[in-house]
Amino acid sequence: MSALEGDQNFAAELFAAATSRLNAPFLVSPQQGVATYGEFYERVRRYAGVLTTLGAKPGDRVLVQVPKSCEAVALYVACLWAGTVHVPLNPAFTPTEVDYFVRDSEPSITVLGDGLDANGQGWFTDLAVNAAPLDRPVERSHDDLAALLYTSGTTGRPKGAALSHASLHHNANALSSAWRFSDQDHLVHGLPIFHVHGLFVALHCAMLAAIPVTFLPRFDAGEVIGALNNATVFMGVPTHYRRLLDHPDFGRDVCRSMRLFTAGSAPLAADAFAEFAKLTGHRICERYGMSETGITVSNPYDGERRAGTVGYPVAGIELKVVDQGGDAVAAGAVGTVCVRGAQLMREYWRRPDATAEAYLEGEWFMTGDVGSLDETGRLSLHGRSSDMIISGGENIYPKEIETVLDAVPGVTESAVIGIPDLDFGEVPLAVIATEDDGATYRAIQDAVEAALNSSLARFKHPRRFVTVRALPRNSMGKVQKNVLRVEYGSNHGANSKREESGSQSNQE
Repeated sequence: MSALEGDQNFAAELFAAATSRLNAPFLVSPQQGVATYGEFYERVRRYAGVLTTLGAKPGDRVLVQVPKSCEAVALYVACLWAGTVHVPLNPAFTPTEVDYFVRDSEPSITVLGDGLDANGQGWFTDLAVNAAPLDRPVERSHDDLAALLYTSGTTGRPKGAALSHASLHHNANALSSAWRFSDQDHLVHGLPIFHVHGLFVALHCAMLAAIPVTFLPRFDAGEVIGALNNATVFMGVPTHYRRLLDHPDFGRDVCRSMRLFTAGSAPLAADAFAEFAKLTGHRICERYGMSETGITVSNPYDGERRAGTVGYPVAGIELKVVDQGGDAVAAGAVGTVCVRGAQLMREYWRRPDATAEAYLEGEWFMTGDVGSLDETGRLSLHGRSSDMIISGGENIYPKEIETVLDAVPGVTESAVIGIPDLDFGEVPLAVIATEDDGATYRAIQDAVEAALNSSLARFKHPRRFVTVRALPRNSMGKVQKNVLRVEYGSNHGANSKREESGSQSNQE
């Protein structure tokens, strides 16, 4: 019988995994020192007591926008422990962006800032001193919500992927098994903790094995290199691997204790895969997933890890590629990637229309990604059916940027596309239509930058701006982004046109 079947609260399963190792180190932070598993779960109990004291009831949402810290991890587990629903947000989001999530999720508690200020009533660490700890996790049913992760589509309107306790349980156990986690491991963590990769994939695997985690505040190539000497596992995005490869101190000796490097959140370039293998002797294990599904596909732990592919379904996941009619295509043929399994989201939060549209035959989730399966069932991805840009592992939705740009006086209309970038994989380029091409843009450049700064997180800002008299359209009046990608989709194409220097992204 699995831990979930014995107690439906996923926090109970995580705690059970650590009960024999409460004196072992868990979060090892250069800034905050070492927290053992026992100390961590004592904090979880007290934070859960704070949530209860503040009036949170099982099923209530707790919206969290805080920097990465040991306290933030404890707050996440405390939300599960108290039976509430964790709603993590990127700390870079502006108040305008946060306001939408507050209105959509309707949290009973909002936790903001460095000190984890709860509903403006004080810092969590202070409130926890006098709070009565919640000794036992609140009972939850198999299908009760545990987390709400906001994602988005081409419309730019964020949707909440509602993940149940069962979703977290099945994905965590599938990945722990696929990647052979044991109590002998040590994870280096340089990821953010407001989305799937850093919060669920990395930390869940670590906590189920009750292993130490070198918990870095952000990715820094030099700090990661120093930490790898005593570690066995590292999880990163392609940008991280590019920066490690470019660092003069990185090489085979640094990786002598390592057994596994995984990559995800964006496609890993074949040349980076090959260069990493040559330099270190390790072949990066690329995997595939999304907020709505968790990690569904991974290259094998044993066996060939092939550049340009993401591997095979993890335990409990079924995979197929379909044509426009929803029928499975033959091996090697390209179509839409669909997945099903117990770890998938329960629904899009309060969006039955979007939920219904996302599923084929009511059970196969249509990812929106285009791919193919070979004769052995190995998945290769060929692109995305949406316009989403993945920059340094972060999802950027063009419509959201275009809405801000189009509201600036002097901008007739805009279109945002992704262009290749050696460091981030791709970055946004904004094509802006103005009355007088570049002259008009120079006159409104300050207004454009001010609008972006007040409305969007820095990593969403276009790296480049191209000005035109009008955007290309088809006979139906739709902007032809495919034409823009051909014209501006390479560094050569962009540099051959009139353009102004855009805001620099900050992905870390």
